[in-house]
Amino acid sequence: MSSTSDGGNGTTARVLRLLDLLQSRPVWSGTELAERLGVTTRSVRRDVERLRDLGYPVNAAHGAGGGYQLDAGRRLPPLLLDDTEAVAVAVCLRLAAGGTVEGLGEAAVRTLAKLDQVLPGRLRAQVDAIHEATVTLDSGATPVDAATLLLLARACRETERVTFAYAGPRGSGERRVEPYRLVATGRRWYLLAYDLDREDWRTFRLDRMVDAETRGWRFRPRDDAPDAAEHVQRSISRDAYDHVARVRIEAPKALVEKQIPVSVGTVTADGPHACVFEAGGNHLGFMAMHIGALPWEMTVLDPPELRDVMREQAARMLRAAGESAAG
Repeated sequence: MSSTSDGGNGTTARVLRLLDLLQSRPVWSGTELAERLGVTTRSVRRDVERLRDLGYPVNAAHGAGGGYQLDAGRRLPPLLLDDTEAVAVAVCLRLAAGGTVEGLGEAAVRTLAKLDQVLPGRLRAQVDAIHEATVTLDSGATPVDAATLLLLARACRETERVTFAYAGPRGSGERRVEPYRLVATGRRWYLLAYDLDREDWRTFRLDRMVDAETRGWRFRPRDDAPDAAEHVQRSISRDAYDHVARVRIEAPKALVEKQIPVSVGTVTADGPHACVFEAGGNHLGFMAMHIGALPWEMTVLDPPELRDVMREQAARMLRAAGESAAG
């Protein structure tokens, strides 16, 4: 757009100012907008047409009570935020990304990554200060460094390699990865990435990462990338453990899934009135205790050692209740 002498501002700046005004109030008259912008009503009409060409649904009503109004369209157009609004949105997104708002974690991180890219340093400092001064009483969610979360979100979007120090259950050391997707379970954040040194897809907990950084190395996305949600769920509920339990539960899959978090195990339908629950663990005794607490009739399919442990626990409970195992 070419520059004009209207009010000493370029056309682009004036159109953005017009958009800001339309977003701040439901209805504006042409005269009011012309006065605010320092131009004629004819210039306002031309700028409204420019906004319409950009996809903003601006309605114009004539007569008493009429004026210009920014309406809801088929798609969401870009929004203009002032400093205080940008800080407020960024703070709320950080809280949502931390699990404060159920179901919004991943969407919040994607949005926050976009906002953080254009947020001025002075506003980013305000967001950091508010975030550090805020304490959330959550439901056991593991805190994650916001800077790490944003760095990984940007690296996934920009297909940029990441290095970080990782303290895992099987050892610590530096990892070099191609990040693919971030996955939130409600309690923790995980990164699905291709581990360059191990030449395989791996799942990493963000709270176990330190010193994450990008070094400008781009990569081409791999064709064999697995489904992120399924891969992470399998990794955290089965693959990382010494034992995997398979239990047939006499209840519909939909009912069982409501009470068993996806981070605990997988539930597969076995007919309309039953399902198979699979979960991993390192201690058969703890596994038997948690499975025994489920409120449905069930049959342990695997492993046989788990059935033995459950028999021992049942006998011990009966003795504690003053009854014999024989009834």
